[in-house]
Amino acid sequence: MNVLQHERLVVASDLATLNAVQGWFNDCCTFNAYKIPWLKNQIYPLNLALAEGFSNAVRHAHRNLPPETVVEIDLAFWDDWLELRVWDHGPPFDPDILKEPEPGTLRKGGYGWFLLRRLADRVSYDRYLDGRNCLLIVKYGFQR
Repeated sequence: MNVLQHERLVVASDLATLNAVQGWFNDCCTFNAYKIPWLKNQIYPLNLALAEGFSNAVRHAHRNLPPETVVEIDLAFWDDWLELRVWDHGPPFDPDILKEPEPGTLRKGGYGWFLLRRLADRVSYDRYLDGRNCLLIVKYGFQR
């Protein structure tokens, strides 16, 4: 199976660019929704997932890095799934060590990873040999 379209965005690691990132994603998805009908109902939840992944890269992974550090975003459309990758340059982190909050309890932060897992069909966060981390968000067009 071949990728239908691949898009890439590189932006400053700055929360002020979040609106531009979400606008870019929305434009890419809206254009492709004509060719991929199942995508229409997934644009908003996936845009929320992207916002969470991007803001985590800026606020956590890049917290102690120089301001010129960038966040790279790859978006690939396939016939029956979408892959979104958010690349950061922070230290390695294992989100699986996070304990899921009990329903009805409040705590400061720590909900993002669990939100991502509910918005997408597959989520992973892996360290690569080049020193970057990749948040992979996958949404299938049908139940697997």
